[in-house]
Amino acid sequence: MPQDLHLKDHHNELRLFRNRMLVALAGVSVLLGVLVVRFYNLQVVNYDDYRTQSDENRIQVRPVPPTRGLIYDRNGTLLADNRPSYNLSLVLERVQDMDATLELIGRLIQLDDADVKKFRQRTERRRPFEPIPLRFRLNEEEIARISVNEFRLPGVSVEAELVRYYPLEELFAHSVGYVGRINDRELARFTDEDVRRYRGTQSIGKVGLERSYEDPLLGEVGYENVETNARGRVLKVLERHDPKPGQELTLNLDARLQKVASEALGDNRGAVVAIDVKTGGVLSFVSRPSFDPNLFVTGISFEDYRALSDSLDVPLFNRAVQGQYPAGSTLKPMMALGGLSDGVIDAEHTVDDPGYYVLPNDDRRYRDWKRWGHGDDVDLIQALTESCDVYFYDMAARWNIDQMHDIATRFGLGEKTGIDLPVESSGIFPSREWKRGARGLPWFPGDNLNAVLGQGFVLATPLQLAVMTATIANRGTHYRPQMVRAVDGRELPPEMLHHVEAKPEYWDLIFKGMEEVVYNVHGTGKRAGQGLDFKVAGKSGTAQVVGIAQGAQYDSEALKERHRDHALFVAFAPLDDPQIAVSVLVENGEGGGRVAAPVAREVFRDWLSRPLEETADAGAVERTEGEETRG
Repeated sequence: MPQDLHLKDHHNELRLFRNRMLVALAGVSVLLGVLVVRFYNLQVVNYDDYRTQSDENRIQVRPVPPTRGLIYDRNGTLLADNRPSYNLSLVLERVQDMDATLELIGRLIQLDDADVKKFRQRTERRRPFEPIPLRFRLNEEEIARISVNEFRLPGVSVEAELVRYYPLEELFAHSVGYVGRINDRELARFTDEDVRRYRGTQSIGKVGLERSYEDPLLGEVGYENVETNARGRVLKVLERHDPKPGQELTLNLDARLQKVASEALGDNRGAVVAIDVKTGGVLSFVSRPSFDPNLFVTGISFEDYRALSDSLDVPLFNRAVQGQYPAGSTLKPMMALGGLSDGVIDAEHTVDDPGYYVLPNDDRRYRDWKRWGHGDDVDLIQALTESCDVYFYDMAARWNIDQMHDIATRFGLGEKTGIDLPVESSGIFPSREWKRGARGLPWFPGDNLNAVLGQGFVLATPLQLAVMTATIANRGTHYRPQMVRAVDGRELPPEMLHHVEAKPEYWDLIFKGMEEVVYNVHGTGKRAGQGLDFKVAGKSGTAQVVGIAQGAQYDSEALKERHRDHALFVAFAPLDDPQIAVSVLVENGEGGGRVAAPVAREVFRDWLSRPLEETADAGAVERTEGEETRG
């Protein structure tokens, strides 16, 4: 047997195996100990922290936007509604590849560059895990395409929301206004409280009553805890706190009267404002041309906005409250009352009218609208009836501009009326101080003659002229014009601003003169009362757009259409118990009595031929049966 051949040492091998096994067992024990410690640390020591993090990945808190308050006219006609819309939204934290996801969505549904651009802008002002809308108002086919491809679109979902809808479209665009998507400029003005209130809400009131009454219309946001899967899909709602809906508005506006006024104005550019004489409630508020406010609700397209903004007719411009026009002869009744009260004229005062007026030591002739004049011994009633300019020139020449300015401001000219709309022009009724500050010039005697006829520096809005007329109809009681009648059923009381004091006989003279404007054979507003079974009192006006050279005559045919005179008419009815006051402006319509007066007549006809219960304020008039009318 060879010497290098050794027998196996089983004892030594067993000892070696035991040692290795003990080392391995010790290693496994150490690892098991580490694992136990780690499990203990996860499941016991840090249990609350890791459970919270797990819930944050599994449970999301989502804002629940409130339903915006509805808006009704005085008779319950719905003017601003909420309708369901299906929107495509993305949660950025769930989207794995944004560019690829947008590309895929673009292959499934129509998605243009403007949608993507606005979406990326919205991502800059979001909260974590908040859905960001990409496309609004998906149709059924688009919803189906997204649903079928849901597994390829993590973080993408179709969500339903209520969006504003205006069923009467352009009829109330300039009064009710519209909502639109919150933009960067508005967001920059938000306080922390505003950010909280608008969570989950994409829209805000932009113009009109939607903007003025944004706070009550908005409501209060709610929230819900939802369980989601790894792709961000909602599995179930764990907890919900309902939002508080916005408050409803009931307006003084009347939808039927609004339609009548708008149709009476026709295709003309202009405005119609009708006011309840007894309360200051605005019954009709028309500015034409108008536009469809629904275009703005979810974001207007570039082409649609350009068509509106580039139009020569400026449909976005609210002529009734922002348009400032020379008031023309519509101011004569108010000026006559001021002249009577200040002792400048009396009921017996007369002038001779050869067709022009000349100031002392001045060669300039201030023309009457009637080239050959109104004859001799023109008194106040005839001056109002036939709109004799020379009579008022004579009165203004002997009057103080400070007194003229005072009476004008007491009737609401030259300052904002305070109507509950967000934007209003103040107009101008000039004074010495105003001219010195605005033009750097002193006040001249000829300025008086322009101001008394509502020309020169004088500018007024159709709303101001309606308020002035309602104050005359009230014999001096001046109410603040009010669009909204009630908020969530709570009536808003009329707000009297002040009272214009004048002797009763002076008011009688003004009423008589305005009656003759409509019913005298020589009256300038005869068309306002035709076919009505109640009496109307009014005053026509014509406002120059371009100046006419001294000695020249107005030639309509020689002027471009937009350079022709504006037509105005103001009136109230019924004469014996005024209920409604109206102002009408027709841009470049030329004759107030010919063009604007028939519009006022149709407004009176509709409003005062209705049964009492359709037009009376709630609680102000006892409800009656039958067909008795206010005419």
